[in-house]
Amino acid sequence: MKTLLFIRDMDSEEAAKKIEDALAETRLIYSVNLRDRCVAIEGRNDAVYTAKVAIREAGYNVD
Repeated sequence: MKTLLFIRDMDSEEAAKKIEDALAETRLIYSVNLRDRCVAIEGRNDAVYTAKVAIREAGYNVD
């Protein structure tokens, strides 16, 4: 199952890289789309929760 997380304050390459670095440590399957300001997460609720925590710890808000 794929879930989209929208990150309204991901507005630069630097921000996208910071989020990618945070998610890389989680061992999740994900993709970051800077143009649409979203992150696609593969997995169920536990994967989505893990991604949200990692993104918030990196300093970004998840909508």
